Amino acid sequence: MTDALTRRFFVSRSLALGTGAVLAPGVLPTWPASGRPARTVGPDVTVRPEAVDDPTELTVAEAAAQIRRGRLTSVELTRACLRRTEELDDVYLAYNTVLTEQALRAARRRDREPPRGPLHGVPLAMKDLFFTEGVRTTANSFIFEDFVPPYTATVVRRLVADGGLVIGKTQMGPLATTRATLPNGELTTVNAWTPLDVTVDPGGSSTGSATAVAGRLVPGATGTQTGGSITSPSNAQNLTGLKPTHGRVSVYGAIPLTFTRDHPGPIARDVLDAALLLAAMAGPDPNDPRTQGLPPLPDLVRAATPVRRGGRVVARRPTRIGVLPDYLDDDPEVVRARRELLDTLDGIQGLRLVDVEPPDEWELLTDTFNDVRLPERTEPFRPYLRQDLRLFGVSVLNWLRGLFMSADEWITGQRAKHALLERLLDGVFEECDVVLQTAPEPLDIVGLPEIAFPIGFGPTGFGGDSELPIGTILGGPPYEEDRLVEVVAAYQAVTDWHRRRPADPPTDPASRARLSQARTAHRLDAVEAARRGQ
Repeated sequence: MTDALTRRFFVSRSLALGTGAVLAPGVLPTWPASGRPARTVGPDVTVRPEAVDDPTELTVAEAAAQIRRGRLTSVELTRACLRRTEELDDVYLAYNTVLTEQALRAARRRDREPPRGPLHGVPLAMKDLFFTEGVRTTANSFIFEDFVPPYTATVVRRLVADGGLVIGKTQMGPLATTRATLPNGELTTVNAWTPLDVTVDPGGSSTGSATAVAGRLVPGATGTQTGGSITSPSNAQNLTGLKPTHGRVSVYGAIPLTFTRDHPGPIARDVLDAALLLAAMAGPDPNDPRTQGLPPLPDLVRAATPVRRGGRVVARRPTRIGVLPDYLDDDPEVVRARRELLDTLDGIQGLRLVDVEPPDEWELLTDTFNDVRLPERTEPFRPYLRQDLRLFGVSVLNWLRGLFMSADEWITGQRAKHALLERLLDGVFEECDVVLQTAPEPLDIVGLPEIAFPIGFGPTGFGGDSELPIGTILGGPPYEEDRLVEVVAAYQAVTDWHRRRPADPPTDPASRARLSQARTAHRLDAVEAARRGQ
């Protein structure tokens, strides 16, 4: 299929889903239903010496390779992660639930059985909105505080089918809004780079997943995004997060936020890990019509493998990287990191930087009309709103805003959303193959794929005076996750930002007492939660 046909398909599909319709068979072109090529062995990677010495330093790909080669057992790796969690998670508060005995039983099974897939024996953390049969799934909310699902989400089942095991459920913003807090607004998960400073934003609602990976409690984790909740915590904590095209990954068994913008995806330490995890998570699911009839998933692991010629890293295929006019309008330290990024990309053979102009009415389409997502989050929760507003805790204002938005406003917003999509596909992506972004919008609004990755450090980042990670976001046309992965794979092959880890937090009682006091003192109120709402 040509790119033009793929893009027309995505526009038509988005129009149907935006009105709540399900596409009828035969209305639009479909692709083969396989979607998930059979994979039993992961990539053959060289394991770094520091990761050999400390299993918690292993990436997902390295861990799977060590287990496959018989140099490490799943039980050894799982125990190492659990020990570190026991020692440090009273500081990080990355987890809602740690499944110690369940994870060890699964690890013992992995060590006895032949390889299931490329994730065989690797412990993973799940954002606490993915159903896990028999295990409490709370979405960090009063509504679901005692909810024990009767089945397991498709995302979790697929990761386990590829050999992974679930080590715990991670903290998140209440009902996937704001940074991770208790439902009453008390701050929980901290940024792993500034663990004693709760004022530094750890990013988005997938906070616990990002902190667990950055703090080396687990090699990889899942997140979800409707307004930056994969890309923002990844940028804030020096990680690589991949938000796929809308529909690539099933939301069956995930507590919803926004019907047309919920995107499950991986949060990882590098692009190869993100590719491995997304390859396991993605594919058609009969329980989710949004996943049906899509173009086949590209070979993401191949895309994440750097190409070298004559000792130099080169692009896997020629790629035009779009740079918007405001990309270098920011804090001086951020601009410095972005300039260095542009210089590095420009030095990789096959990558070409091009200046692109945003579509007409850019700010109107990406800002004013972004609020049309609010009625979508309100609709499935109306019974709870009628029952007791206090169930929504600190995030109540955004739910009420959605309740009081008029139908004509929602319809106008949907039209604006699709005008934006068509102007992006027929404008920006006619001039470039991928585009560098300063924020998740606008591609987040229209369901196009994005990847977040680290590009440096500076004293600004997400707040405070410490040297903090600086990241950026690369976006692309529908179903072209492989193109994004190829660019980041080339970049990470010639830089080492993604290999840097935060120092361990202090463990003395005095430091922990100060942190506990700070969490209480900096409670998030409803107004601030509404401002930060994803």
